[in-house]
Amino acid sequence: MLLIRRLTSNRVISASMLIAFFFGIDKIVALVRQQIVGRYFGLNATLDAYNVANNLPDLLFGLISGSALGIAFIPILTEALDKEGRSGAWKLFSQVVNLAFVVTALFSIVIALFPMFFIQRVITPGFPLEQQLLVANLMRLNLIATLIFSISGLVMGGLQANQHFLLPALAPTFYNIGQIVGVMVFGKALGIYGLACGVILGAVLHLGIQIPGLIRYEFKWTPRIDFNDPGVRKMLRLMAPRVLTLFFIYLTLSIARDNIASRLIQSGQAVPGIISALDYGWYLLQLPETIIGTAIATALLPTISELVTRGEHLELQRLLRRALGILVLITLPVALVSYLLLPLAVKLVFEGRAFTAENSALVILAGQMFMLGLLGHSLKEITARAFYAHQDAYTPMFLAILTLVLFVSLSLALAPLLGFASLALANSLAFTIEALLMLFILYRRKIL
Repeated sequence: MLLIRRLTSNRVISASMLIAFFFGIDKIVALVRQQIVGRYFGLNATLDAYNVANNLPDLLFGLISGSALGIAFIPILTEALDKEGRSGAWKLFSQVVNLAFVVTALFSIVIALFPMFFIQRVITPGFPLEQQLLVANLMRLNLIATLIFSISGLVMGGLQANQHFLLPALAPTFYNIGQIVGVMVFGKALGIYGLACGVILGAVLHLGIQIPGLIRYEFKWTPRIDFNDPGVRKMLRLMAPRVLTLFFIYLTLSIARDNIASRLIQSGQAVPGIISALDYGWYLLQLPETIIGTAIATALLPTISELVTRGEHLELQRLLRRALGILVLITLPVALVSYLLLPLAVKLVFEGRAFTAENSALVILAGQMFMLGLLGHSLKEITARAFYAHQDAYTPMFLAILTLVLFVSLSLALAPLLGFASLALANSLAFTIEALLMLFILYRRKIL
């Protein structure tokens, strides 16, 4: 038993270090991308339009093929691998990919045909008409990338279920490279539309880099969707509450946030560019959060899914406690140092050309408010996966609803004092409370 524990822990640590390394490379490339975008466009109404144009495509991807299926998919695919072997797992994988692509295509067509309905009523009602039309055009381009991601996002889950982490960890870097090409090559002739074309190129590269992994693990595509297949039905049952969970998370992170921000601009309480500043601040939080929290949680999920399937509850508890302890010990000092160094880092990295000192001030304020939630966001990466490994998707769903209510309430309450920065601080507070509640529930259930 001691040998098994050591082998399990060593496997998770090794995978975490590998994922963290490549996530780190991805974040460096992404930092270069953000620097190029900022210096080329600045923080203004045009970049605001591009950023909010991602909201519905990102929501669609997240609900159908991204985190919704990714986290729900891996435990079930791991179970299929354990019980039916690789051929049975790939049959299930093919059916889920086929279903995800068809559903994504149908929703993409609806959004592409009626973008103004969503933009004027939900996303940015405070934007002027000209800016809303720009959002609509950019959104249509982003939907093409979403169709590609509907496949690529699930490929990541399929490879991770096979304990292969290298190519899925490399894929985001290639996505960022595509966006850099979009700005530096297409942007000269197409302006902000060049950046949208870069997103499409990045999506193609994101999928392409993972294809060798499918070949290595003898993937065979099955051109069918069988709703009577037990694996597919189990996936849909688990996915339903996960979709709702992700819906509320995306409402919190982007749609509700940008809706409130556009109204602040419309009322004169803020200036154009604050949505882009919030995106930059959120990205700065994601630098350490991805390398620490997401890396550990991504490596952890297949292993804890195996332990749950095999009924090894004591080993699961030890592994989760160790992972959470390491996470806290790393995250707290990183959060403090990041908060203190943000002003210097933003000025050194981003300021220049179209990115002004005023832009820097907005990003610094947003980044520091987001950084207060680093521990909460990192903890949530692991705690959420602990629920999904036990195939409990309902508890995270109810907590996501609570988080949305907290976020909107705190944003509106703090806005008179902090302006647009209230949106970043409300995010940190709401998600930290959610993470603590998850820890409490896991402890009460004796999972921790």
